[in-house]
Amino acid sequence: MIYWEIFIAFFIPGIIGYGGGPASIPLIEYEVVHRFGWLTVEEFGEVLALGNAMPGPIATKMAGFIGYEQGGILGASVGVFATVAPSLILMIALLSLLMKFKDSPKVKAMTSLVKPTIAVLLGLLTFRFFDSSFTQLGLIQTSILIVVSYVLLEKLKVHPAYVIGGALLYGGIFLGGVI
Repeated sequence: MIYWEIFIAFFIPGIIGYGGGPASIPLIEYEVVHRFGWLTVEEFGEVLALGNAMPGPIATKMAGFIGYEQGGILGASVGVFATVAPSLILMIALLSLLMKFKDSPKVKAMTSLVKPTIAVLLGLLTFRFFDSSFTQLGLIQTSILIVVSYVLLEKLKVHPAYVIGGALLYGGIFLGGVI
């Protein structure tokens, strides 16, 4: 039964998460945190941060990790397959159709209408992370992490992997982590 749940938890976001990994992250969060209860919001945030620090598609890394935690190696395989299966099926079934209508104004209009929805979903996920951070760490620690991350990413143009790694190190040293 757990393998079916792992499959569903990653297949559904893969189908309705139009826009790739960033669009499916809030959907994955709903499945693994709220529906199946495998992770807390804080744990999901840590898995997301760790996945962002590594190269490659975020959704498959998260599926592999969460699948492994829930069902071992077979669970990781099921999670990764469920994540890529919707794209694989659509690529095989609809490739010629997509190539035929790729320049259609209707297709372009549909894509432009989906982008705001993705932005709202990512905004809600960000709000949940900030709310959890304020609750767990307090205003000062959260503010420090936000300001330093903003400066490093936007002003100094530091690669996000270094910022995430630095935040993990900061948490490990100053916030009672395992370091």
